[in-house]
Amino acid sequence: QVQLVESGGGLVQPGGSLRLSCAASGIGFRINAMGWYRQAPGKQRDLVAHITSSSSTNYVDSVRGRFTISRDNAKNMVYLQMNSLKPEDTATYYCYARILGIDYWGKGTLVTVSS
Repeated sequence: QVQLVESGGGLVQPGGSLRLSCAASGIGFRINAMGWYRQAPGKQRDLVAHITSSSSTNYVDSVRGRFTISRDNAKNMVYLQMNSLKPEDTATYYCYARILGIDYWGKGTLVTVSS
């Protein structure tokens, strides 16, 4: 019943910006933590940004100062604003949400940073 759907990925030039959105549906309980992971081809899936139910945030060092995670509790949505994008940010980005101690994942959205 729970479904997470990402949107906003695409092709962008280095130095550009992109905003990812994740909509959670089929949820009858308040979402706890939400966030984003990313995975480049042949590489490990790594945490990008995380936000708690009280809006406390943390970021992987490589994106701190460039990316901003936010959430809308009323809409059950989480966002990732990505600025000053670099080619090394190229990856599939996955949304996750923790609900009653269980983690749920979206199918991912591809972000390609290239000139």
